[in-house]
Amino acid sequence: MTASGVRIARARLIVAIAALAVCGLILWLARGYTFYFDEWSFILTAPDWTLVSYFQPHNEHPSILFRLLYGVLLDTVGLRSYIPYMAVLLLLHVTNVVLLFEFVRRRAGDLIGMSAAAILLTLGGGWEDLLWAFQMAWLASIALGLAMLLVLQGPRTTRRAALAAVLLTASLMFSSLGLMFGSAAVVMLFASRDRRRDLLWLAPVGIALVTWYVAFGRMGTPPHPAPSAANIVLVPLYAGWGLGASAAALIGEGGLFGLLALVAAVAAVAWAWWRHEVDSATIGTAAALLTLYVVTGLTRAQLGLEQSGSSRYLYVGAVFWLILLADPARHLPWRGTWRPALAACLFLACFNSSVVLVTFSVAKTAQMQREFADLYALDAVRHNPCLNPHGAVDLLVMPFVTSPADYYRAVDLYGDPAASQPLVDHADFAVAQRNLLKPGC
Repeated sequence: MTASGVRIARARLIVAIAALAVCGLILWLARGYTFYFDEWSFILTAPDWTLVSYFQPHNEHPSILFRLLYGVLLDTVGLRSYIPYMAVLLLLHVTNVVLLFEFVRRRAGDLIGMSAAAILLTLGGGWEDLLWAFQMAWLASIALGLAMLLVLQGPRTTRRAALAAVLLTASLMFSSLGLMFGSAAVVMLFASRDRRRDLLWLAPVGIALVTWYVAFGRMGTPPHPAPSAANIVLVPLYAGWGLGASAAALIGEGGLFGLLALVAAVAAVAWAWWRHEVDSATIGTAAALLTLYVVTGLTRAQLGLEQSGSSRYLYVGAVFWLILLADPARHLPWRGTWRPALAACLFLACFNSSVVLVTFSVAKTAQMQREFADLYALDAVRHNPCLNPHGAVDLLVMPFVTSPADYYRAVDLYGDPAASQPLVDHADFAVAQRNLLKPGC
C-alpha cells in the first residue's frame, strides 16, 4: 500500500479545526503587536484616498482590493487594536491551508494532503507572512490563486473557465503574486490540448493587467538601489538560492542547508516525473514556482542573492513546492516500519518549523515594545512647543512617520494605538522624544 491509498475519515474537518486552533495560538502570540513599517504608509494617507488612489501600486504591486479591505478595517475597527487585522491575516492563512489540502488531496490522497496542510500551517520560515497583518494582501492573492487552480482541476465547462478568470483577476487586485498563479493557469491550459480554447478567458485578464501597468503600475516605487540590466545575469543564482531556501523552509531549516534541500527536492520531483506521467497541473505549478523567483530576481536581484530567501517569499514558494512534492510523496510505501518513520519525519518537520515561528514571534514582541515606546513619545510631545514638524520618531521602525501632524490626524480619525499596550521600553521612549523635538529648543 502506498501513501496515496490511505483514507482518513473527516480529513477535511480535521484540517480545518487544526488550522483554526494553531492560528488561534498565533493570534495569542501576536497579542502585543501593533501597526508596523509599510502599514503606516496606508494609515497616514488613507484620509486622502480618492478613486485613483485605489489603482496606484504599493511598491510594484497592484493593491486595489487590498486598499479597499484595509480602508474598511480602518473605518470600522480603527487603530485601537491590532487584533482584528491579525485575525483577518490568520483567517486567510486558514483558507490557504484548507485549499492546499483540498488541491493536494485530490491528486495524492488524504494522508499527503493533510501532511502538506500541516507543513504550511506551521511554516516558521514564512513568519513574516504570519506575524505581520500587512501581508494579508499576499495571503489573499494566494488564497484566490489556489481557488482558481482548484476550479481548473474540475471538468471543463464554460462556467469554470469564467470563474477561474474572475478568481485570477481578484488575485492580481490584491498583489502581483497573482502573476505566478496566472502563469500556472496558462501553462496548465496550454498543456491540455482539449482545454487550450479556455485560454481566451484569461486574455481579458492579461489585457487589464497591461492597461493597469501602463496607466498606474509604472508609478510604483522601485527598490533602492534600482534594478539594472545586470539583474538578467544574476537571476539564475538569485532564483536558485530562493528555490533552495523555500524548499528548506518546509522542514524549518535555512541558509546553506537550502542548497541540499534544493538538490533533494529536484531529485524527488524528477524521479516522479521519470517514473510516472506528468500532468498539466504539475507542469503549471513548476512554471509558477520558477516565475516567482525569476520575476522577483529581475526587479530585486541587485539587493543580494540572499534576498530571495526573505521570509515573505518562503511562504509563497512553499505552497508551490508542497504541490510539486506531493507527486513523489504519493508513491511512498505505507506499511511496516515505513509508517512510524514517515510520521516521525512529518512531526520533526512541523516541530522544527513551529520552534522557528515561536522564536520570531518572541523577537517581534520585543520589537513591538520599541514601537509602542515611539507611539507613547508621539503622544507625549503632541502639545510641546518644541515639536519638530518634520521630526522622524524612529526611522528603523516607523520610517513612514516623518510628519507628526499626519500621525495626529490619523489617530484622531481612527483611534490611538498606543492605548492598547503599556509602556515597557522607557529607554527608547526617551530617545524617541528627543528625535521629535527641535535641536537645542
